[in-house]
Amino acid sequence: MKTSLKIKTFLIIVFVVIFAVIVARHFIGLHFKKKFSVRPAPGVIVATVEISNFYKSIETFGTAIAQNSKTYRVKKDDIIGNLNLENRFVRKDDIIVALKNDQNIIADFQGKIGTREIAQGVLGSNSLIITLDDLKKIVIDIKVPENYVNVLKKGLKAEISNSAFNKTFNGKIESVSSRVDPSTRSILARVIVDNSKFEIIPGQLMTVKVIYDEVEQLGVPESSITIQGDTAFVYVVNDQKVEKKNVKIGKRNFGKVSILSGVAEGDLVVSEGISKVRDKGKVKIIKPKNN
Repeated sequence: MKTSLKIKTFLIIVFVVIFAVIVARHFIGLHFKKKFSVRPAPGVIVATVEISNFYKSIETFGTAIAQNSKTYRVKKDDIIGNLNLENRFVRKDDIIVALKNDQNIIADFQGKIGTREIAQGVLGSNSLIITLDDLKKIVIDIKVPENYVNVLKKGLKAEISNSAFNKTFNGKIESVSSRVDPSTRSILARVIVDNSKFEIIPGQLMTVKVIYDEVEQLGVPESSITIQGDTAFVYVVNDQKVEKKNVKIGKRNFGKVSILSGVAEGDLVVSEGISKVRDKGKVKIIKPKNN
C-alpha cells in the first residue's frame, strides 16, 4: 500500500508540474505576443490641402530696351564746364549739358544719362554722343513659336529674370504681331516690364516666361499623390488615422498637383512616409526637420 501511494503521489506531482509549466508557458506567450505584436504608429509628415495657383507657360528670351531713348551729339569744345553724366538722372526740361551760345541740351523726358564713345575718324575725335534712357519701364521683344498663336494675347502676365539678379521682375504682354514670320515660323510679341527701381539696363539678355491658362485650384505636394494604373489617391489624416481617398488630378506646377475632386480645402494629407501607412491605420504626425 505504501508503495502504490508513493507512486500515486509522484504521478500527481508530475501532472501538477506539467500542468503548471503548460499554464505558465501559455501566459508568458500571451504577454510577449501582446508586447511585440502591437507596433508603434509610423511617423508621417502631412500637408494641408489649399488653394494654389496653377498655369502653363512659354519660356523664351529677349533683349532689354529702354521704353524711350534719345541721343544727343555734341562737340567737346562747345561744352561749358565739366561733364557730369555718370549715373545721373534728369527730369523733363532739365539741362543735360550747358553749351556755348546758350545752345543747351535739354532733356525731352525724365530718364538716366549716359555717354557713348565714337570711334576715331567718325565725326572727328572732338565729338561726343550723350544718351538719355527712360528706364521706369523696359521693353522686351520676344519671338514665340507659331503653335502658340491661339494662346498669345495682350495682357498676359510675364515673369522676367536674369542671372545677374536674385529676383523675378513682373511684366505683361503689351502687343502681339498680326503676322507669323515665315522664315522662323514664329510670332513677335512685346513685353513691358516694371523697372521702377532702375535695376535692368538696356542691352541685357532677359529670360521671359509668359503665363497662360492660369487658374486657382486645390493643390497638394506631388509626393502626396500615389498613382496605380488609372487611379490616383491620397491618404487623408483625421484623428491620427489615415483614410485612402481616390482623387482626380489636373495641372502640375512647382512640385504641386491640382486636385479636381476627392478632398476638401483644409484636409491634411500624408506628404512623406506614404510607404509606411495603411488604409484605416494609425499614424503619428511629425514636423519636418527644417521647421
